[in-house]
Amino acid sequence: MRFAPEYISNVLNDNFEDAKSLLLAPLMAIQYAHLIMLAEQGIVSRDDARALREALDGISLDRVREVAYDGTCEDLFFYIERLIYTACGEEIAGRLHTARSRNDIDMTMYRMWQRELIATLAAATLDLRVSLLDLARRHTETVYAAHTHTQPAQPSTVAHYLLAVIEQLERDTMRLAAAYDATNRSPLGSCAITGTGFPIDRHRTSELLGFAGPTGNTYGSIATVDYLLESVAATSVLVVGLGRVVQDLLLWCTMEFGYLRLEEGFVQCSSIMPQKRNPVALEHARAIGSKAFGQAQAIAATVHNTPFGDIVDTEDDLQPLVATMFRDATRMVMLVGSAMKEAEFNTERMAARAGEGGTTLTELADTLVRDHDLPFRTAHGIAVLLRDARTDDAGASLSRALLAASQGLLGRPITYTESDLQHILSPRHFVSVRKTLGGPAPEVTSRAIEMSRQALAAARDTWRERREHLLAAEAQLRSRSRAL
Repeated sequence: MRFAPEYISNVLNDNFEDAKSLLLAPLMAIQYAHLIMLAEQGIVSRDDARALREALDGISLDRVREVAYDGTCEDLFFYIERLIYTACGEEIAGRLHTARSRNDIDMTMYRMWQRELIATLAAATLDLRVSLLDLARRHTETVYAAHTHTQPAQPSTVAHYLLAVIEQLERDTMRLAAAYDATNRSPLGSCAITGTGFPIDRHRTSELLGFAGPTGNTYGSIATVDYLLESVAATSVLVVGLGRVVQDLLLWCTMEFGYLRLEEGFVQCSSIMPQKRNPVALEHARAIGSKAFGQAQAIAATVHNTPFGDIVDTEDDLQPLVATMFRDATRMVMLVGSAMKEAEFNTERMAARAGEGGTTLTELADTLVRDHDLPFRTAHGIAVLLRDARTDDAGASLSRALLAASQGLLGRPITYTESDLQHILSPRHFVSVRKTLGGPAPEVTSRAIEMSRQALAAARDTWRERREHLLAAEAQLRSRSRAL
């Protein structure tokens, strides 16, 4: 078959190069697994199976990766098939393609490769959780003013903030695990789209390739792309959520806030302004994450409104985009984890500003409710009058302001000593009494940190089991191939 030069230069050449770099290893594993199954099922004779095995063994992956596309074969699959034909002859080589198609080979390759990408992103997410848990453990007592709607709202702690991020990452890890499990099913044996009349064993090839089992319906095995969209969606949620956190961290790195200082290896200076200490590692993380999110949307857009069947839109042209999305998402997560590992918080500055702007007035209102059985709205009104009095005169006595506010609103005085009010309105007191499940009190966050450490250990064990399962399958594939 002669291909048009324009088709070669604009499509086939790029697809060949992409397949060599992304899909060669899974393609070869599929060749071995299918051969072993054919031999075990008696579909291919032992002598032919041994000759095919020797032909596969003679293919150097390094040499294949060096080959330049010359237009004499359609794609990498046909190039590998040509090598097999050259090694053992057409009659024997042709038997390897019994009961299979490029369709189910392609879909199996993509799943094998994509489960590796998901696992790599999950590993980076677990490492980020480690970095943030270590920071949270060191900052259970570090108070600061949490913001809502960009304004100082209430005192919290750095540990409380970081635990919110960690819990989000825990959910991200679960989403990635679900995406991995959805991906880790083998379409091999679905052939073109309807399966085959040969007595193949799809469970056997699934086992040899490290899958949890075969996919079901053969049509859907070729046509569906939801397994990919599930991992794309999980990745999108991860990078969007982490990007919002990075935005906070960059704000905290500003001179005006001065809460966060990155280690020297993650900042850059200006070419002309010697005072600059730019937190560019986090800026790069934000940009790379935005790229990953854009690529995720492009993946969904590419497969949107395509026919439900075998179609190139979900194949060669899409896979490089999948690769770059996962790569950029992993880069973002790794960069944030590395930058935060040695980051330092200015605890004194955070504490000094934790009570500014009336951030503790909610606790004054709560105290009035508890001590004087007032409706919260009434107590809130007294707290507002106290705020107004201090706004008009920053040096005004708190006790006298409270006395005037309560007298004016209730018609009776409420009295506290100046020292009592200083305590009630202190950021540390505000944090210490908030022992609600999930709250910022140090004993609460300490328990939450321990629970998150246990969740992290369990997640690491689960992902390690997935990796060990793949390694065991690879070992079985090699051993059974040698035994042919």
